[in-house]
Amino acid sequence: MENAAPLSLGERAVRRNAFILAGAQALVGGAAPVVISIGGLAGAWLLLEDKSMATLPVTGFNLGIAIGALPAAALMRAVGRRLGFVSGALVTSTGGLVATLALFGGSFWLFALALMLVGVGGSFTQQYRFAATDGAPRAYQPRAIGIVLAGGILAAVIGPQTVRLTDGLFLPVDFAGAFLGVIILGILGAGVLTFLRIPDGPEETHPDDAMPARPLSEIVAQPRFLVALLCGVGTYGVMSFVMTGAPLAIVGCGLTKDVAVLGIQWHVLAMFGPSFFTGRLIARFGKQVIVATGLLLLAVSGGIFMSGLAVWNFWVGLALLGLGWNFGFIGATAMVAETYRPSEKNKTQGLHDFLLFSTVAFASFMSGRTFVAAGWETMNVVIFPIVALCLVALVVQSRFAPRTQPQG
Repeated sequence: MENAAPLSLGERAVRRNAFILAGAQALVGGAAPVVISIGGLAGAWLLLEDKSMATLPVTGFNLGIAIGALPAAALMRAVGRRLGFVSGALVTSTGGLVATLALFGGSFWLFALALMLVGVGGSFTQQYRFAATDGAPRAYQPRAIGIVLAGGILAAVIGPQTVRLTDGLFLPVDFAGAFLGVIILGILGAGVLTFLRIPDGPEETHPDDAMPARPLSEIVAQPRFLVALLCGVGTYGVMSFVMTGAPLAIVGCGLTKDVAVLGIQWHVLAMFGPSFFTGRLIARFGKQVIVATGLLLLAVSGGIFMSGLAVWNFWVGLALLGLGWNFGFIGATAMVAETYRPSEKNKTQGLHDFLLFSTVAFASFMSGRTFVAAGWETMNVVIFPIVALCLVALVVQSRFAPRTQPQG
């Protein structure tokens, strides 16, 4: 038997919660690949003119995540992680229902609003990775985050396969079957989340744990927070910008919709597959090294995209884009987790995700417009200056402030 203190969660229970969150990530998180792979295509199907607006529904999804970030944090602060996450999963289902109705009604704007609602549900899903660190020993936190994101491996299969298996289900209304699937995924995920048990107190006693919460302005002013935010925003923004435009580019150059859906599947698998060992790599090599590796992989993906328009260019490029996101985003998330105290977690996580997904929403919006106005190659040129900026910030922060921890 384990001798745990009365208020101690224990590593075994931490791991249990992480796997429950990973299961929910696989189900509720499966909505994201559905939106990513066909959101822009469905938008183009609904639009008669001005295809530059086709990715607006995907922008709505990302905007929903940004809008929902602070309310989601506030709700969980009031009612707890479990009830908050269950509510978020049901919001995802509701968004799927509205999207299905919008497609049957032929309403582009209602469809965009529906995907925004799916995004609001996704704002809860995005906080699974933070919830996995609640009560976890500090050294175990990167691994807990990795376990949760590993649930995205199944999401990477469940989402695209939902699209493929429901293709043509309600013809002549295209894409409606996939969003019917989103309803089911959200309900199943809500059921899994009812088993979640996260205590209010931290697992380890640390000098910061007993200290009062600081104002957000003080937390945000920390160099380590700023660099982590920049790298997280840069990694996620680049990934979203290129990934959102990829299905349009694939279909636009004469390849099939199935190639686009499978390309997104490989992409999402690469996003979440390495999560089984990313935490261990962070523990061995350090957060900054892993983030830098992720940024370099994003640059390599851009080079592959620019080298041709064959199926392998898209699939390999999308896979490397996903792998770069995994290293960059998990590493940046772990860096952020070092900059706040337990008493500051909800407001800091909420602000972080609001800033992050506001940028991601803008990136996805500009994706369609840039693709129509300037083409696929220009979209990939954008990767390189953003990667360079993030790398410079990492080097400067690592060199001059290598261990900026939350202190009173």
